[in-house]
Amino acid sequence: NDTPDRLIEQVRSRLVQKSTVTKDLSSSSVGRSLRPRVKRNALSPVMGGAEPKKKKQSVQKNFKKSTIPKKRLGLKNLGNTCFMNSVLQSLGNIEEFSNILTALPSLEHQLNTSKEAKTAINHLSSDGIIVTEELKKVLRALKEGVEKSAISPDLLFHAIWKVVPRFRGYQQQDAHEFLRYMLDRLHTELLLLLPGRFRNDRVDEVLRGASLTKSQSVVTSVFGGTLQSEVTCLSCRTTSNKQDPFLDLSVDIPQQFTGPVRKSKDREGSQTCHIHDCLKKFVETEELADSERFFCNACKSKQPSTKKFLIRRLPNVLCLHVKRFRWTTYARTKLDNHIEFPLNGLDMSGYLLKNLSGTRLSSGGTSLYDLAAVIVHHGTGTGSGHYTAFATNNKAWFHRSE
Repeated sequence: NDTPDRLIEQVRSRLVQKSTVTKDLSSSSVGRSLRPRVKRNALSPVMGGAEPKKKKQSVQKNFKKSTIPKKRLGLKNLGNTCFMNSVLQSLGNIEEFSNILTALPSLEHQLNTSKEAKTAINHLSSDGIIVTEELKKVLRALKEGVEKSAISPDLLFHAIWKVVPRFRGYQQQDAHEFLRYMLDRLHTELLLLLPGRFRNDRVDEVLRGASLTKSQSVVTSVFGGTLQSEVTCLSCRTTSNKQDPFLDLSVDIPQQFTGPVRKSKDREGSQTCHIHDCLKKFVETEELADSERFFCNACKSKQPSTKKFLIRRLPNVLCLHVKRFRWTTYARTKLDNHIEFPLNGLDMSGYLLKNLSGTRLSSGGTSLYDLAAVIVHHGTGTGSGHYTAFATNNKAWFHRSE
């Protein structure tokens, strides 16, 4: 029932009018909000009605031209073999190494035709195992395999079992130790089965005309560099220099970035460590402990001394190992500090010997390095975790879990 002055009817009519106006405003605003204004302005200012279509077509054409087919092949985990798979994925993406190794002649043929080579290999392994041949098969499969498939490196794994007893079984292992053992084995096999005088177009492309000596192989020509250690007696200031070859450099995280062992949540606000900080610590002068005193020929006795490392010859491919595991008397811990590093143009000139005729750059005549692969250990413990590899392929980066 309405009031005598029809108040309810007036309220009802006003509500109906307000609802009609709201619908009209909302319907007109929906059409404008659906247009990607931000994207259109981000491309270029558009004038007129037909111009946006032309801009859209040109963007699509450029996108098609930049699309490059990429190989995405995995390696089967044979039982805690992530340490091996991450190394194989990284080596497969280092073209300077994989292209040369896969182009080498058959070492099995050399073994069957040369009695000296067969005798030398039998001294290394009673089964006559050639790890280099098995690695070649895996690297070729990674290059020529079917897209998005998985490869089983079981033959290589069992070959390593036979030549390196410590890797037998399915225990978790250290990826850096595996890389060193395998490179050392490859170097020995290539010296015995493939003379240093062997050359082809791919070898020449990496070495850029540099000669291979009798003690050099494809491994040392790619990863090999030379360090010079300088030991100085603090009593008479006599200096002794020694040159040592290296296949990789193990660098420490400076103490100012580590401090007490912290959990990941506690890292916020802490200083960020750069790879140059680790390299500077590597070449800084350190005083040797009393147990490591240097025998000075001038003083004819062991004296307090200092030691310093500098690079005398840079390798063609530089391998850096960041030491994240801290060993103490009572505990084993892992440093989870974030390490910054450039993807392109890592300058190593600051760590070279200066003004010496024996100082050498890489075969390319440069001290700059571009990142090709990174092996990462996931986990907080020293006896457990998982290894993965980040590697570049056709100018794109991939995270390879296996």
